[in-house]
Amino acid sequence: MGDWLSVLLLILVGLVLIYLELLFVPGTTILGLIGLGLCVTGIYLSYTSLGSSTGNWVLAGTLMLSIVGLVFSFRSKSWHRFSLKTANNSKVNEDYYSGLQIEMRGIALSDLKPIGKGEFNHKTYEVRSSGEHIASGSSIKITKVEGNKIIVETITTS
Repeated sequence: MGDWLSVLLLILVGLVLIYLELLFVPGTTILGLIGLGLCVTGIYLSYTSLGSSTGNWVLAGTLMLSIVGLVFSFRSKSWHRFSLKTANNSKVNEDYYSGLQIEMRGIALSDLKPIGKGEFNHKTYEVRSSGEHIASGSSIKITKVEGNKIIVETITTS
């Protein structure tokens, strides 16, 4: 009786772990491998302790149970409650550069060699100079905005 119980528990726990792998943690394969190992151990134990004919029946039953479980889970649409039904169409920093205009004045927060930090309207941006070095604390103005690149130059007081 103890041999049957241990074989049955090993196979059932193995199948549960395989299903958990498929449903909740796909891609990690750890639970699936542990479940497969438990199933194989249960089948091996049935061959060694219960005989080869019983082992054949246990092997066939385990294969049938796993195939029926997979087919049923795909056909009954039980996976739809776990699936994602919406899509994220937003973009990162979508309105980040919306308040910037050409000729807007600001201050260089770091040295621009040629890339550094600049502040415009109390917001910090990554800015680029046209190639020249601009010292930290210098007054700068925007000359061009290309996508997410802000090109600046120093304000010369004349």
